[in-house]
Amino acid sequence: DMAPPGSAVPMPDPLGTTPPATSQPGNAPEESQPEGPANDGGTASPNSDPDAPPPEVVYDLAKLPEPVKRMHDLIVEACRSGDIEKLRPLIGKGDSMTQLSLGDIEGDPITFLKGLAGDSEGQEILAIMEEVLSAGYVHVDAGTPQELYVWPYFFALPLDKLDAKQRVELFKIVTAGDYNDMKQFGAYIFYRVGITPAGQWMFFVAGD
Repeated sequence: DMAPPGSAVPMPDPLGTTPPATSQPGNAPEESQPEGPANDGGTASPNSDPDAPPPEVVYDLAKLPEPVKRMHDLIVEACRSGDIEKLRPLIGKGDSMTQLSLGDIEGDPITFLKGLAGDSEGQEILAIMEEVLSAGYVHVDAGTPQELYVWPYFFALPLDKLDAKQRVELFKIVTAGDYNDMKQFGAYIFYRVGITPAGQWMFFVAGD
């Protein structure tokens, strides 16, 4: 009962509508059917520990290290251009290429991203990426090789502890149906972006 590959990424429904129960991130595996690559996501995997103190949620981009802020701004600029090809030099290639899936992808990364969108030009995925990068962020694993700046901050917070203001911010990115599914799963599993302190765009992924 998952959506077929290439189907539209779920977007927030108009107010007052009830999203279908099957509304889930496009490449999130079914809860009853965990798959191997989910364990290989590393720092891209959901990272909320209900017993740990929540990380600080930051909105001020001026607090970012300059390389991180520069990459953030370049991605947002590419998204706002409407031309998904502008992401290509930011994604890179080879071992340093941005992770776009918790599993392996075959072929061209831009073609893969277009396949995640409901439109042929990939503008839907650009809109989601920009919305994600407009949310607050968290600084995780500081002082370790896994140190990252991650958007949106829901990635690192237990969903059942979000306050009303934070839930409004979450509903800019996911539907109420997605939110309920994620609460049952126990973590935010929609799209997130990770950037290293050196300014490398590590991942743009969804799923667990």
